[in-house]
This record gives sequence, C-alpha cells and structure tokens, in this order.
Amino acid sequence: MFRVAVQTFALVATIGAAQAKALKLVALGDSLTAGYGLKAGQRFPEVLEKALRAKGYDVSVINAGVSGDTLGDGLARFDWSVPPDADALMIELGANDMLRGLAVAGAQRALSAILSKATQTHIPTLLAGMKAAPNLGPDYRAAFDRIFPELADQYSVALYPFFLEGVAADPKLNQPDGLHPNIDGVKIIVERILPAVQALLDKVKG
Repeated sequence: MFRVAVQTFALVATIGAAQAKALKLVALGDSLTAGYGLKAGQRFPEVLEKALRAKGYDVSVINAGVSGDTLGDGLARFDWSVPPDADALMIELGANDMLRGLAVAGAQRALSAILSKATQTHIPTLLAGMKAAPNLGPDYRAAFDRIFPELADQYSVALYPFFLEGVAADPKLNQPDGLHPNIDGVKIIVERILPAVQALLDKVKG
C-alpha cells in the first residue's frame, strides 16, 4: 500500500511539473526578430514575451533571428534553430529576399520547405507575412505578396498577413535606416500581433 501511494505521489508530481513547464515559442526570423539596432529588452521576442506573460501565459520566447537572413538561410538552419522541445513556432522571414529582389520562385520554394519541416514535426506554427515595397514594380509585388497567404493555406498554418503592419514607412516608428523598427515600432508590432500569438499558444495548451 505504501509503495503504491509513493508511486502515485511521484506520478502526480511528474504531471504537475510537466504542466508547470513554461511553453517554448521559437521566433525564427531575420534582423526584425534579432533586434537590429535595439538594446537588450527592446527586441521583438523580449517585448512579446513580456506582453504574453502580462496576459497570464507562462512562456519563453526564443530569439532565433539572424540579421541578413533570407528564406533560404532560414531553411538551411531550421533543424538547429528550432529544437525538438519547442512547443510553437513563429516564422518571420522574407524581407531580405524582397529587398534584394531575389526570384519569387526561389523564395516560395524555401518557405514551402520551411513549412513542410514544421508540419512534419507537428509544431503549431504562425507565419508572419511580408509585403514587397512599391518600388519593385507591380508584377514583382503581386507575385511576392501571394507567397505567404497561398503557402499558409496550403500547409494549414495560421497567418498574420504583414509583420510590419502599422509600422512600415512611418519615420516615427523606425530607425534612421527606414527599415528597422525602433522601440516604439516594436511595441506596436507586438500589440497588433499579440492576439494571433495568443491563439497559437492556446492551440498548444489545448
């Protein structure tokens, strides 16, 4: 009887510890995620984590952003950037493909491969879309902008249409280069994307 009671207590303790374990959300991205030009505590993953914790989520947001990365670069490092114990994934890539005018077909193949890896590992995923700058021309812009909603639909992952929504091209919300958000811009990005991230984590918890 005593042995059974001890085993039961150990099982309950193990379950409790598992339930108490913080969720691990990996943010796979480029300089927008890495926090180019920002200080510690001001970067997107850190501000997002603080906002989520304020909403009652026990979560750790892992900064897997690398400045300059394209979708192809993100694909190349996916396996070591997204550890097996990750509970959820947010993908923020594509800005550098667009800024360099890289072929849309290549960007699409890379993102498709990233999403394929995510779905094969059954990790709940949120795709943060990117949009092409107007100066790249209407044909490139239309083709590039289609990549994200089409692949999100194909792989049945959640889509946040434009990561820089409300921030892009606003001098007050960006650093002097006009490309990277300042701390005020990051706060707006987090405020706008927060419901989508909450839905992602609710899916994990559910």
